[in-house]
Amino acid sequence: MTEPRRNPIDRRAYELDTIAAVLPMERRDELAELLTDKDVETLRHLINQGMGDNTLRALVSDLAYIEAWGLAATGHSIPWPVPEALLLKFVAHHLWDPEKRGADPGHGMPKDVDESLRRQNLLKSTGPHAPATVRRRLANWSTLTRWRGLEGAFASPALKAAIRLAVRAVPRTRRRKSAKAVTGDVLAKLLATCATESLRDVRDRAILMVAFASGGRRRSEIAGLRIDQLSVEGPIEVADGPPLPSLAIHLGRTKTTSGEQDDVVYLTGRPVEALNAWIAAAKISGGSVFRGIGRWGTVSKRALDPQSVNAILKQRAEMAGFERDEFSAHGLRSGYLTEAANRGVPLPEAMEQSRHRSVQQASSYYNNATRRSGRAARLL
Repeated sequence: MTEPRRNPIDRRAYELDTIAAVLPMERRDELAELLTDKDVETLRHLINQGMGDNTLRALVSDLAYIEAWGLAATGHSIPWPVPEALLLKFVAHHLWDPEKRGADPGHGMPKDVDESLRRQNLLKSTGPHAPATVRRRLANWSTLTRWRGLEGAFASPALKAAIRLAVRAVPRTRRRKSAKAVTGDVLAKLLATCATESLRDVRDRAILMVAFASGGRRRSEIAGLRIDQLSVEGPIEVADGPPLPSLAIHLGRTKTTSGEQDDVVYLTGRPVEALNAWIAAAKISGGSVFRGIGRWGTVSKRALDPQSVNAILKQRAEMAGFERDEFSAHGLRSGYLTEAANRGVPLPEAMEQSRHRSVQQASSYYNNATRRSGRAARLL
């Protein structure tokens, strides 16, 4: 292996390449300029601790943003540990009142900081950040601080009060990750666009059916699904027809689990048939289940990117006559729970399949489905 060059940026780029074997990253060269040697060392440490890929991707993205913001806002790299005053400045630059900014251009993020972040493609929003985004970045900032063996001012009463007051001053309507849930009727229309036996239709049909029927699996879980996670189960006997094929999916580590326990969800009937049809058509005997398909119908050896799962759903929605922007891959997750509520499936049973850990979050879909069709909403 050739030795990296001595230029600090080149050295960091080389080290980021070694991290990319575990943590796929784009914009390596930009990150090499934004991150410090200590940042890269911290990331390598986190990887060695076995942190999930999605969590690491979020940490890298937020760390790059924070470093770029700090440089633009103060002219210096972020100090570690970060002082309370800088955290308060971060809040002031990201949670501001659009009406007040109209009268006072100095309110919120300064123009030169805004322009610097936009030039680097790090800032796209034209208004204040969502409170959830600010809280996530502060939480990741705190995590990175602790992993360096340091303590920051993230629990400061002044910081908590600043966030609370900023959110209260500018009310925002909270939106779901997917504007519309992919319920059973919507899914049927999406599947109708996969009517041929072409490889692409066979694959997309399997993706949609497996993602929905397995409890609304996240796009990263569908993209990362591997043959060795599947195990054939005994057929399910039914009174009015032939036995239904059954399959178990061993999830391993997910967003909400460590991977130490064997989280399992089950597929029965049509989704199993759709998945088997894709595996047979693509001649997959091992490795990734869902893969890209080339222009001439060649099946890639590499797994689909999670974003491709989102793109496939949006494309199928458009083909079915829906507005492309109305749906996202998360709509399969919310749609599964909404459909379960509509069909009278008990919440604990649905959660066993969706693997939601929070009863409050899962029950919100049930409550919304019940309220929308219930008597309280039809008094007139």
